[in-house]
Amino acid sequence: MKYTVRPRALRTVRRCAAVLSIALLAAPALAAAPAQAVPADAAHPTRAEVYQALQLGQEPADYAILVDTSGSMTQDGRYDTVRATLRPFLDGLTPKDHVELITFDSRPQIQYIGSAGDTAAIMSHLPAGPNPQGATDIGAALDKALAELERGNASPVASVVLLTDGQQDPAPGSRYPTSTGPAWTALAQRAAAIGKRAELAGYALPLGTGASGADLLGTVVPDTTELRPKNIQDLGGYLARAGDRTRARQAALLLAGDKGKGMTAGWAGDGRADLTDGSATAHLTLRSTTSRVPLTVTGLRASVADASITVSGLPDEVTLQPGTSRTFDVQLRGELSAGPVPFRRTEDANAVLRLTGRVGSAWEQPLAPDISLGVPREVRVTGAAVPLRATVGSAVLLPALLGGLALALLIGWLVWRRSHRPRLTGTLLLVRALDPQIPERIALGGRGRRLRPTTVGGDGRVRGRRRMTDRGARVDLLIRYTPDGSIARESRATCVPGGHVVINGVRFTHEPAPVTGKVPVGGRAR
Repeated sequence: MKYTVRPRALRTVRRCAAVLSIALLAAPALAAAPAQAVPADAAHPTRAEVYQALQLGQEPADYAILVDTSGSMTQDGRYDTVRATLRPFLDGLTPKDHVELITFDSRPQIQYIGSAGDTAAIMSHLPAGPNPQGATDIGAALDKALAELERGNASPVASVVLLTDGQQDPAPGSRYPTSTGPAWTALAQRAAAIGKRAELAGYALPLGTGASGADLLGTVVPDTTELRPKNIQDLGGYLARAGDRTRARQAALLLAGDKGKGMTAGWAGDGRADLTDGSATAHLTLRSTTSRVPLTVTGLRASVADASITVSGLPDEVTLQPGTSRTFDVQLRGELSAGPVPFRRTEDANAVLRLTGRVGSAWEQPLAPDISLGVPREVRVTGAAVPLRATVGSAVLLPALLGGLALALLIGWLVWRRSHRPRLTGTLLLVRALDPQIPERIALGGRGRRLRPTTVGGDGRVRGRRRMTDRGARVDLLIRYTPDGSIARESRATCVPGGHVVINGVRFTHEPAPVTGKVPVGGRAR
């Protein structure tokens, strides 16, 4: 079937060509301007700046571009517009990108396979015009596209771009006579296999007002987006949108390893911080666990589990480049507890770090909603607690306690001695009970006396014990005596003041000391 070009269509094509010529003339000037390198930690980067920081130009992508060259493409200058708008789309690719350009009508034809570095060379392979008698075999074109994406060195990001103005309407003998069937199922299975190792997406750009091939492409590549321009002249912008989405998929692939990774913090160094003077310096390290995404923490505050110790010296906001760390000297102020008995000593403790603050990335907003970084909002504390040391307590408390204890013991001992070892007075008379004779006199004194009588023989000892009676205190005599000096025959007895006792046949009589006093004037001593 033949199609003729109407004069209105020719005028439209000429206008489009003029606009495209102006754009192409301006393109070298724009390309000559060097790209402004934006730091990866810029506060508000654009998506383009994020892509630049990721160096997406060095990450290859595969593009299978399917251009309809059936007879209907002659209407309204569609084919000429497709040729013109493909140029800026191809100019936006990098030399590392791989392009497969396929035209299809009654059968598909591979026009170009190779690098995207030379737009003119790629465009030179396009036919000058569509096939006036050509049918529309989208299935066969997809078969060719998948075959190229199945190669061993294919990129992990692949796009199938379909530009057509009609539905599946193949010539007789096609493997895809209808829009469904086993052949289409096989195509979907092949695309699924590609999707297991690569990010595969499809873009359908209908060129006419009727149905497009988006539904068919979606049955093969589930992640298919229909970009429907309002008119044929909008095709360039929609092709650019397809390129933007491919770059977003490239960025998502690069950033997948950073998803869920954030910022950690911990004490640095292994020495003990000395808080004896009320302050000490410690080293706190913040570390980024990402490999590509810059991180920023705001409202940063540090504290330790001990409420009596404060931490200062951290900035309110810290930005870390991927995989980097920063160490800050922070001041610990406070004192360690001396406990219930605050004697002077060296006390050791461990300060468990606590951090507050909100972690985020300047890349989150420009990449949303296409890419979610999943940055954990809290700083994760790692590592051991910081060891602290301080000399605490009073320097005089322990000596005072020891001195007081010694004094108490001394007083107790003196009280005990006064009761159990009182001073002895008077004279002790010894005589055999059954053999009266002149008694032997032993003068008493001090707090005890060894007894070695010469008249009765034997050995013994006497000491006193103070006792309280109704008449007041008195000192009893505790006497031990053995007639032959052996312990086996030793006996004991208590003799009251002025009294007597018999021990082992020996009579012990206490004769109190005479009471002395001052003689009053005109008087006499008693």
